[in-house]
Amino acid sequence: MLEQPRTRGTGPGAGGRSGDGDRPDEYTEVLRVAARRASEWLGEVRERPIPPRAGADQVEQALGRELPEQGMPAVQVLEELAEAIEPGLIAINSPRFYGWVIGGTQPAALGADWLVSAWDQNTGLRTITPGAVAAEEIAGEWVLDLLGLPPESAVGFTTGATMAQFSAMAAGRDEVLRRAGWDVSVEGLAGGPKVRFIVGAERHGTVDLAARYLGLGAPIEVAVDREGRIRVDALAETLDAGEGPALVLLQAGNIHSGAFDAFGEAVEVAHRAGAWVHVDGAFGLWAAVSPRFASLVDGLATADSWSTDAHKTLNVPYDCGIAIVRDQPAMLRALSMHASYLQATDVGADPHEKVPELSRRARGVPTYAVLRTLGRRGVRELVERLADSARTIADGLAAIPGVEVLNDVAFTQVCIALEHDEATTALSERLWREGEVLAMTSRWHDRVIVRFSVSNWRTDASEARRTVDVVARAIEELRAGGRP
Repeated sequence: MLEQPRTRGTGPGAGGRSGDGDRPDEYTEVLRVAARRASEWLGEVRERPIPPRAGADQVEQALGRELPEQGMPAVQVLEELAEAIEPGLIAINSPRFYGWVIGGTQPAALGADWLVSAWDQNTGLRTITPGAVAAEEIAGEWVLDLLGLPPESAVGFTTGATMAQFSAMAAGRDEVLRRAGWDVSVEGLAGGPKVRFIVGAERHGTVDLAARYLGLGAPIEVAVDREGRIRVDALAETLDAGEGPALVLLQAGNIHSGAFDAFGEAVEVAHRAGAWVHVDGAFGLWAAVSPRFASLVDGLATADSWSTDAHKTLNVPYDCGIAIVRDQPAMLRALSMHASYLQATDVGADPHEKVPELSRRARGVPTYAVLRTLGRRGVRELVERLADSARTIADGLAAIPGVEVLNDVAFTQVCIALEHDEATTALSERLWREGEVLAMTSRWHDRVIVRFSVSNWRTDASEARRTVDVVARAIEELRAGGRP
C-alpha cells in the first residue's frame, strides 16, 4: 500500500517554521528574496537595454574580492549579490536578442527548474530518484514522438549541445570500431583502426571540440554548397577514397544560413560505406515538428544519432542538451559504468548510462514542463512563429536600401551585409550601444555579416517589425552622421 501523504501544515518546517516551532525556516525568507529579485528582472527584461551596463571587473569590485572572516545572513547575501551582478547581466530573455542561437525561458520551464533545485535530486539512478527520472523518461518519449525519431532510441539529458554531440558520437565511435573488431573500452584508441571523422566544411565548432574529446583528431572536411549544405557527391567521393571505420556528421540548421543537409541521400551514401551518421541539430532539429518544414528534414530519421539543445528552440533554462541514439546498447556500452554501491535498475537503463556525468541535475524536468504546457500543437506553433518572425525580419531588412540578405531564409537564421565590411561592423556596434536590438557580427562568404538568430519564444510578428524599424533607423542615423 502506498504511504499516505503527510498532511500539510503539521510536519517540521510547516508554515515557514522549523520543527521546534519558534525558529524561522531557513529557506522561506531566502526564497522570498530570490522570487522578488527574479520577478523584478523578468518584469523589465523585455524593455531594458540588452547589453550589460557593467563589465566583469566592475562587478567583481561590487561583489568584493576579499573573502571575509565572518559570514553574513543569507538574505543579505542574496540582496547584495543581485545588486552587484544585475548591472553585468545581458538581457538574453529579450524578444529582440538575436546575438547567438539562445532562447529565453518559458514560465513553466523556469518554475520547474526552481523545483529541480529545491528537490536537489542527483538524477542518475532510476530506483533511487524515481520521481525526477519518470518525468525525464516521459519527456524523452515525447521528444522522439515530436521529432519523428525511432521510438526505441535512447535519450540522454546533458549539459548542452557539446556534450550531447559527445555522447552520441561516443556511441558512434565505439560502435564502428566494434564492427571493425576493436573493443575501445578494453584496448583504448592507441593501436586500433583510425576512425575517419567526416564533416561538412561549415559545421559548428563544437563538433570539432567533441571530436577532440573523443580522440578522433582533426576532421576530414567535405565541400559544401553556397548555403553550407554538405555536397552528397563530395561525401561519396571522400568515403570512397578511404577505408576503415567512419563517422559522418550532418547538420540540421547551418549556423549562418539555417540550411539543412539532404539527409536521405547523405545517410544512404554514408550507410553504404558502413559509416555511423550523427546529425547536429542544436536548433534545427525542431523543424521536424511542423509539416511546413517536412522537405527540410526528409530522411532525418534514417540517421544513427542526433543532438539538440532544449534551451534553444524549446526555450527551457540553461542548460539542457539532448543526446539521442537509435542503438541503445551502443550508447550504454560507450557511456555506462557500474559499481556495487550504485543501486542499478533492472528495467531498461539508468539515466547516467546515457550521458557523461554520473552526478547531474534533473534537466529533463523543465523539458517535460514545457512540452506538457505547450502540447503538440503549441510546440508546432512555437517553431512556426520563430520561422515566420525570421522571414518578417529578412523581408523588412531586404527592403532597406543598401542591405543585402545573404542567405535563403529556410528556418530561423537571417544574415545581412551592407555595402562594405566597415558599414556592416558599424551597424552592429550601433545596435549594441543603443541596446534595443542585439545582433552580432560574424564572417561568412568572406564578408562581415550581421546575423539575426531568432530563438526567443516571445519573438512574434510585432517584435520582428520593431526589429526592422530599429535597424532601419540605425542605418539612417549612421549615414546621416557621415559614418559608413
